[in-house]
Amino acid sequence: MREQRWLRIIPVALIMYTISYVDRTNVSLALDPKISTMMKDLLMDDRMKGEAAGIFFFGYVLLQIPGGYWASRWSARKVVSLFLIAWGVCAAGCGLARTFGQFEVMRFFLGVAESGVFPATLVLLANWFPRAERARANAYWNLCQPLAVAGSAPLTGWLLGVYGWQKMLMLEGALPFLWLPIWWFFIRDHPRDAKWISAEERNYLETTLQKEVAGLEPAQAMPLWRRLRQPVIFVMLAIYFLHNCAAYGCMTFFTAGLKGRGFSALQYGILFAVPYAVTALVMVLNSWHSDKTQERRGHVAAVYVLSGTSLILGVLLSQYFWVSYALMCLAIPGPFAAMAPFWSIPSETMPRNVMGLVIGVVNAFGNLGGFAGPYIVGWLMKEYRSSAIPFNALGVGMLVAAGLAFLLPKAAKTLPSAITPLAVGGSRAGPRSYP
Repeated sequence: MREQRWLRIIPVALIMYTISYVDRTNVSLALDPKISTMMKDLLMDDRMKGEAAGIFFFGYVLLQIPGGYWASRWSARKVVSLFLIAWGVCAAGCGLARTFGQFEVMRFFLGVAESGVFPATLVLLANWFPRAERARANAYWNLCQPLAVAGSAPLTGWLLGVYGWQKMLMLEGALPFLWLPIWWFFIRDHPRDAKWISAEERNYLETTLQKEVAGLEPAQAMPLWRRLRQPVIFVMLAIYFLHNCAAYGCMTFFTAGLKGRGFSALQYGILFAVPYAVTALVMVLNSWHSDKTQERRGHVAAVYVLSGTSLILGVLLSQYFWVSYALMCLAIPGPFAAMAPFWSIPSETMPRNVMGLVIGVVNAFGNLGGFAGPYIVGWLMKEYRSSAIPFNALGVGMLVAAGLAFLLPKAAKTLPSAITPLAVGGSRAGPRSYP
């Protein structure tokens, strides 16, 4: 069977990272006082709610850089396997918390336990998918983010209603242990390590990827610290920080707009899930078009503009509930749909021996926006008793990120005959390109 890597690598990586996002998003529903007693049990206000949701990202900084380095130099498969065990322990441990301080500590260590998975998986995908396929590969894998919400939110809402927040966190925290054997059996670090791939496809991939890597290597050796101080890295950091402020600020406080509507816990879960189902569709379309045109910056900026504009309009029209809700369904996809073309840029413009480290740096410090977004939104909501000011701030941040996207580097387009984009299931978008 041709192109088995689309069916062997992507689904296993997608479900693996979906589990990590379940552990990040279930707390958004658990912290909603309309459907859970968690805030009451742990004596929390809105500021503490934002802090509890965001403390994860301080831990998430710690092993990003080592995770990318270990994946590049050692084995992405083994790195992720170790992190699966660690985050399962910490995720289940969150359900054992009896005080706000205990919960914060466990959320912090959950962030540490998940911190190396993202850069390690990006390195893995770069080892399996050439440039002409990479945005789609990244997008299919990153579908985990909206799918984790769309798929788990109704289940989480139901578990909250039946078992309470503590048992819900423990039950969903056990999922990494169930997926670890599947990850270990299906995943290999390189095409040359896989027995299930055809010799023809293996030779094509190894040859193509080696040519791409050779084309990115610098003409002369350069100290690592000089590579990491390039201005583009700081631009990426700023973009990704604003990106995560919006993504997690919206996620944590989205249900605030649903209060007082008489919805049940299950209905809360469904209404929370719908924007993320829309997100999955937008992600696939944006990544497909980005690969088709081999353009990245404009595809990042376009969805940021969509998100920022929709957030601001959603606040202005908040008196019309369903209109505002529809605009939120357009606002939430922006940060997620930008990820595939955004993360294709370092793999297409940087030497392979630096790429994993750069991804770790950007993902680590950029994800501090995952703390800043919920914290700032919670603080402003407490101060002004309204979501209008914080959500407008998130919208402006998205528009600023859109402008910064055009400062990112452009990769040279590949010739159509050099690499043929391959779709899932073996359909081809161009002529045969195997040697």
